[in-house]
Amino acid sequence: MFSTRLFREFFSSEKSGGLLLVIVTMGSLVLANSAIGKPLIHLFHHEYFGLSVEQWVNDGLMFLFFLMIGLELKREIYQGELSSWRNASLPVFAALGGMIVPAAIHFSLNAGTLTQGGAGIPMATDIAFSLGVLSLFGSKVPYSLKVFLTALAIADDLGAIVVIAIFYTKGITISYLSGALATFAILLVLNRTRVTNLWPYLIGGVAMWWCLLHSGIHATIGGVLLAFAIPFSKETHDCVSHRLQHRLHFPVAFGILPIFALVNTCIPIGGEWYLELMQRNTIGIFLGLVIGKPLGILAFCGLAVALKIGQLPNELRWSHLIGAGLLAGIGFTMSIFVSLLAFEDQAVVNFSQITVLIASTTSAVLGIIWFMLWIPNASINGMDQSN
Repeated sequence: MFSTRLFREFFSSEKSGGLLLVIVTMGSLVLANSAIGKPLIHLFHHEYFGLSVEQWVNDGLMFLFFLMIGLELKREIYQGELSSWRNASLPVFAALGGMIVPAAIHFSLNAGTLTQGGAGIPMATDIAFSLGVLSLFGSKVPYSLKVFLTALAIADDLGAIVVIAIFYTKGITISYLSGALATFAILLVLNRTRVTNLWPYLIGGVAMWWCLLHSGIHATIGGVLLAFAIPFSKETHDCVSHRLQHRLHFPVAFGILPIFALVNTCIPIGGEWYLELMQRNTIGIFLGLVIGKPLGILAFCGLAVALKIGQLPNELRWSHLIGAGLLAGIGFTMSIFVSLLAFEDQAVVNFSQITVLIASTTSAVLGIIWFMLWIPNASINGMDQSN
C-alpha cells in the first residue's frame, strides 16, 4: 500500500465533490420539473459556436475530466497501487469482474433489441460518489480499503474509456482521425525530448480535441491521450503531470462535474414514469449496478486469490470487499455519460439516466447498511456502532 500527499488530496476532493454532486443532482431534478424546467432545458440545447451548451459540457468540459482521470491513472501505474502486478492484480481483477458481470446481465436481457447497446451503462463506477460514501466512516474502515476502491474505480474508468472508444464510435472520418493521431505523436516527441513547458501540450491537446470531435471517436478520449503525453517523473512531486493534476482537482470536483450533473440530470419526469422502469433496458441497468457490480467484483477477487494471482492486503477481509463491491454499484457520472452515447432516442436516454440515479442511490444505501451492520466498529461521523 502507498500513502502520498497527492492521493490524500485526490481522496479529499473526491469525497467533498461527491456531496456537491448529490446536492446539484437533486436541485437539477427539482428545476426540471418546475415552471422553469422547459426554458432551462431549451437553454441547454441552445447553440454557441456550432455546439449546444450540452455538447460543450459533454464533449468539451468532460475532456478535462478525462484528462484528470488519465493523469491519476498514469500516476497509479508509475508509482501507485497499479505500479506493480502484486498490488495491482486484485483491484484490476475486481474491475474486470465489475465490468463483465454487469454488462452480461444487461446484455442477457436486451440482446437482439434496440437497447442492447446499453450494456456499457452499468459497467462504470463513480469515483466521487463511491469514495464520498466510504469517507462517511472515516478511520473506522482501513486506509487500504480506500486505496483498493480508488484503484478499482480508476481501473474501471480505464475499462469504460476503452469501451467508449471501441463500441461507441460512429462513422470514423479518416482525415480528422489522422490529424488527431499526428498531434498525439508530436506531443509524444515533445515528451521524449524532455520539453517540460506545459503550454505546448495544452495547445496540442486543444488541437487533438478538435480533430477527435470531427473524427467520429468521442472527443473526451483525447483527454486520456493528452495525460499520457504530458511528462511524468517518479523522482519529483513537482513534475508537469503532478502540477497539472493538482490544479485540476478543484475545478473538476467543484465545477466541471457539478455542471455535468446539472445539464444531464435536468430530466422532466412524467406522471407514469415508473412504468418505464419496467423495461428490459432499465431493469438491466438496475440489476447490473446493484447486483452485477458486487457479484462480479467478489467473484473475480475470489478467482484471483484462488489462482494465487492476487492476495488480500493484511488489513482487509472479505466483508470489506463486499462493502466495496456494493459501493462500486454507484455508477452516476460515467454511467450517465455512456447512456448519452448508447442511445439516440432522448426518452430512452432520460429513463436510462433516471435508472442510474435510482440504482446508484440503492447501492449507496446498501453499502452504508453493510458497513454499519457487518464491519466491526463501523459508524457514520463517529457514532458508536457495535457488531
